[in-house]
Amino acid sequence: MNLYEEQEEGRQSPFDRKARDGFLPIQTNWFDRVFISVIIWVALSLFWLRFMEPAGLPLTISNVVAVLVGVYIVWKG
Repeated sequence: MNLYEEQEEGRQSPFDRKARDGFLPIQTNWFDRVFISVIIWVALSLFWLRFMEPAGLPLTISNVVAVLVGVYIVWKG
């Protein structure tokens, strides 16, 4: 092993250093958690429009729930 290979072993990618383990079953960085939160927001909104809004519950409730879930995922995920 030469000097260059030894130096490369000690280095980490900037993305690897910022990744962490949370309650999500994958190792994520902040962008991954934001992306997951947005996907959940869209899915919850579509579910809400199909099943809950005809029952009289406004979409605003879905948005508040999605923001709370998203903040929790980004913070703790």
